Amino acid sequence: MSNKILIELEIPLIEKNFDLFIPINKKIGTIKRLIEEELIELTDNSYVLSDSTNLYSKDTGEIYDVNKTVRDTDLKNGSRVILI
Repeated sequence: MSNKILIELEIPLIEKNFDLFIPINKKIGTIKRLIEEELIELTDNSYVLSDSTNLYSKDTGEIYDVNKTVRDTDLKNGSRVILI
């Protein structure tokens, strides 16, 4: 699976952590949208989409640019990411 990486995603709003495989050739914005769409299903529509949410590095606090592909960021296997 050289075209995907495994990240640890933390979502403080619902107090859950997930291990996710994400494709390295997709934009961060696309990954964020897919995660949020799945959260809507997992929470029976109680999760509300917002343009102000971002993916952050849990280690550095860096906000990931939604226009960059995963491969163009510092994300790698084992990266810890927060959706806030």
